[in-house]
Amino acid sequence: MSGVRGLVLFPGAGSSANHSSLLTIESALAPLPVMRVDFPYRLAGRRAPDRAPVLVRAVCDAVQRACERWSCTSDELVIGGRSMGGRMCSMAAAGFDGNRRAPQPAQEPLGVAGVVCISYPLHPPRQPATLRVEHLPRMNVPSLFVSGTRDDFATPEELQMHLAVIPLPPEVHFIDGGRHDLRGKDDAVATIVARWLLQLPK
Repeated sequence: MSGVRGLVLFPGAGSSANHSSLLTIESALAPLPVMRVDFPYRLAGRRAPDRAPVLVRAVCDAVQRACERWSCTSDELVIGGRSMGGRMCSMAAAGFDGNRRAPQPAQEPLGVAGVVCISYPLHPPRQPATLRVEHLPRMNVPSLFVSGTRDDFATPEELQMHLAVIPLPPEVHFIDGGRHDLRGKDDAVATIVARWLLQLPK
């Protein structure tokens, strides 16, 4: 049984913390506590996401709130989310604050038990050279990546190739026929996340 005390989840850029996939994950993990968190721009009623530094800071702030709520330390928590949400969590765990695309981290890594990335946006659609991978070699925590085989933000081959730089080999699952939104795949995603999280070491 895992020693994880809770999961902090973030939505993708175009959705909220009430997205059906996040709700399904929360249900699958019960009674483990889950905190679903909206980014500041969403809370302010704006549709366009903030820049990465604001988003990464929001991840760190939410983890602090979760620690206070559940009387635990950050290394007892798993963080993650859909698309942009998962990417920001991976950056925080690697110590990248989003201010620059430099090979060196700009802050201390956020100490967590693991990171979950659902539909990781490896690159914008039809822009395979515009990669979002500079922080991955420093993400030194257990991680799970779940993507569809028809995701136009990352093909299975692209994702496997670029995830190979993560020091702790991640667990990677592909959902057959799934696109970036993984529409209709909520139960499958939740089952994968629950199984992975519950087998994390204490």
